[in-house]
Amino acid sequence: MNNKVRELQSFFYSQNFYDGIRTTIGVLIPSLLMAYLGHLQWGIAMSLGAIGASLADAPGPVLHKRNGMLACIALCTVVAALTGFARMNAVTLGLEILVLSFLCSMLQVYGMRASLIGLAALLVMILTMDHEMTPVQIVMYSGLVLVGGVWYLLLSLLSFQMMPYRPAQQALGECIREVAKFLRIKASFYQPQTDLEGEYKRLVTQQMVVSEKQDAVRELLFKSRQIVSESTDAGRGLVMTFVDLVDLYEQITAIHYDYTTIREKFGPTGILQEVSEVIEMLANELDNIGFAIQANLRHTNLVDLTQKLEGLKNRMDAVAGQEAGESTLVLKKIYVNLRTIAQRLADILSYANAKGVQHPSKVREQEFGLFVTKQKLDLGIFLNNLTLNSSIFRFSVRVAVVAVFAYTLTKLVPYGQHSYWVLLTVVFILKPAFSLTKQRNYQRVIGTLIGGIIGLAVLYLVKNDTALFFILLVFMTGFYSVQRLNYVLSVVLMTPFMLILFKFLGGGGFALLEERVVDTLVGCGIAFAATYLIFPNWESEQLAKFQVGVLRANLKYLQVLADGLSGKDIPELQYKLARKDVYVHSANLSAAFQRMVGEPKSKQLNSKRVYEFVVLNHVLSSYIATIASDKRKINAPHSKAFLRPVRRAINSLVEAIRQLDPEFTYPEQETTLQETAAPVALSKDDQLLAEQLEFIRKLCADILKQNPTKGIPLNPQ
Repeated sequence: MNNKVRELQSFFYSQNFYDGIRTTIGVLIPSLLMAYLGHLQWGIAMSLGAIGASLADAPGPVLHKRNGMLACIALCTVVAALTGFARMNAVTLGLEILVLSFLCSMLQVYGMRASLIGLAALLVMILTMDHEMTPVQIVMYSGLVLVGGVWYLLLSLLSFQMMPYRPAQQALGECIREVAKFLRIKASFYQPQTDLEGEYKRLVTQQMVVSEKQDAVRELLFKSRQIVSESTDAGRGLVMTFVDLVDLYEQITAIHYDYTTIREKFGPTGILQEVSEVIEMLANELDNIGFAIQANLRHTNLVDLTQKLEGLKNRMDAVAGQEAGESTLVLKKIYVNLRTIAQRLADILSYANAKGVQHPSKVREQEFGLFVTKQKLDLGIFLNNLTLNSSIFRFSVRVAVVAVFAYTLTKLVPYGQHSYWVLLTVVFILKPAFSLTKQRNYQRVIGTLIGGIIGLAVLYLVKNDTALFFILLVFMTGFYSVQRLNYVLSVVLMTPFMLILFKFLGGGGFALLEERVVDTLVGCGIAFAATYLIFPNWESEQLAKFQVGVLRANLKYLQVLADGLSGKDIPELQYKLARKDVYVHSANLSAAFQRMVGEPKSKQLNSKRVYEFVVLNHVLSSYIATIASDKRKINAPHSKAFLRPVRRAINSLVEAIRQLDPEFTYPEQETTLQETAAPVALSKDDQLLAEQLEFIRKLCADILKQNPTKGIPLNPQ
C-alpha cells in the first residue's frame, strides 16, 4: 500500500501533472470566455490553436519549447487556412490530405518535438475539414487559431518564469527514482531463488527507461544556459546532483559478477541474502531522495546506512573465516562497491539540501554540451531521407496513403455526423513500428469501450450542469496529464471527457458513443492492415544498425579500459563520454528488441539469439564498469598477462562489427598495448582482476559467435 501511495504522490508532483493542469487551463479558458461573450465558435477555434501549441510544448529546454511552439503556431495557422479553402472541393481536399500527411510525418527526421508539430498540424487539418466557411470566415478562423496558439505560448512561458527550476527538479527526481528501480532489480540477482534469465529481461528493460530519463534530464540541464551558467544554489545543485547520479549509476552497474558462481560458492552461507537486503535498503533511500527532489521537499536519512554496512562487513569477515581455501575477495569487492554507493547517496543528499554549492567552471560548462545530442534543422537531412531505405520515409508514405483511403471511405460510405473520427484515429494510431501500432490498436479499442461506459454512466447519473462541468475538468486534466505516460488510460479518460463536452454542445448520449466506437474500430482496422501491408518496418531488418551501435560503444569503452591498464593517462571527459555512449546504444538495442518481440512470430528472426546478444553486451559493459570504477586499477601499467585477454577481446569486437559493416576500420595502433614485465607473484586483487579480464575476453568471443544478424547487410539511413 505504501508503494501505491508513493506512486500516487509522485504523479501529483510530476511534470506530467503540472503540464496537464496548464494544458487544461490553456485549452478551456478561450472557449469559456468566448461562450460567455456569446461567440462559442470563436472560442472553439482558439482552443484548437491552443491544443496544437500544447503538443509542441513537450518537456525540454525553454528555448526549444518556445521555438517549437512558435513554429507549430505558424504551421497550424497556415494549415487552418489551406484546409478551409481546400475543403470547398473534395479532390483538392484529398490532395491536401495526401501531401500534408506525408510532409508532416516526414518531420520525424528532425526529432520528437518536430514530429509533434507535424501531428498538431494534422490535427488542425482534420478538425477543420468539418467546418463549412466562406473565404472571409476562413481568414477569421485561421486568425483565431493563431490567437489561441499565442495565448497558450504566453501561458507556458509565464509558468516557466514563475517556476524556472520545477521542470528540471521533476525530471531529475523521476530519473533518480528509475535508477532506484534499476538498483532494486540488481538486488534480486543475489537472492538464490530468483530466475537469472527473467531478471536479465527486467534489467535490460529498466536500463532502457533509465537511459530515456537521463537523456531528458541532460536536455533540460545542459541545454538550458540559465541552469548551467547561473550563480544560484538551485541551478548549481541540480547540475551537480545529476553529475553524481550518473556516477552512481555506474557504481550500480558495476555490481555485476558471475552470479551463478557466487551463488554456488556463497549461497549456503546466507551472506548473499544479506547483500540483497542492503542493496534494497540503498534503493529505498535513493527512491526517497528522488521523491524529495521531485516534490521540492527536504529529505534527511531515515536509515543508518553506516551501521548496516558495518554489520554486513562483519558477516563477510565471518564467512571469510569459514571458507578455508576459498577466495572471498569478491565479497570484499561487493562491500566496497556498496560503500561507494552509500557515499554517492550522501553526496546527492548534500547537494539537494545544502546551500552554497560550488559552481561548475566554464570548462565544465563547455564539457556538459558534449553530452547532449544537437539536432540540426538542415534541409539536407530531409532530402537524404527521401528513399525507401529510410524507415521514416516508408512510414510517411504509409500515413499519406492510409489517410487518403480513410477520407475516401468516409465520403463513399458516410456514417454519422463525425466521420472525420476515422481519419483522426488512423493518424494518431499509426506508428513507424508494427508492434507499437498493434499495441495502440488494442489500447484504443479497450480504452474507448471502457471510457464510453464510464461516460454514459456519468451522463445518466449526473443531471446538474455545474457538477458535470467539474467532472469534465477532472477527466480533461487527467487525460492531458497521462497522455505521455499511459495511452490506454488516456483514452479511457478522453472518451467520457468528449461525451460530456458534446453534451454541452447539444449532442452526446448513446448514439454518439456508438458512432465513436464504430469509427474507432474502422480506423484501427485500417491502421493495423496498413502497417502490415504498406512498406512494413520489421525490426529484424533494422537490428544490424543497433548492433553496430552497441558494439562500437562497447569497443570504445573497452579501449579506454585497455589504455588505462597499459599505463596511459585517461582524461575523465573521455571516459565519461565513452560510458554515456554505452548506456545510450544499449538502451536503443533493448528498445529495438522489445519492439521485435511484439511483431508476428514469422518476422521475429533469431529472437532468442538477439536476446542473448543483448544480455551479453549488457554483461560486458557491466564488467568493464566493474573494473573501470576503481580508478586506481586502470591508471597504472600492468603486465602482458593482464593485457593479452584485453587485446583478444578488442579483436573479437572488431571482427563482430566487420561482420555487420564490412567497411568498418579500426586503427591498428589503438589495439597495440604497452606491456611491462610480469610480476613474480600476484596479489589477491590482481588475481581477481585477471579473472575479470579473462571473463571479458570470453564474453567478447561469445558476442562474436552469437551475432544474430551475421550476414545481413547494414541498412544505411
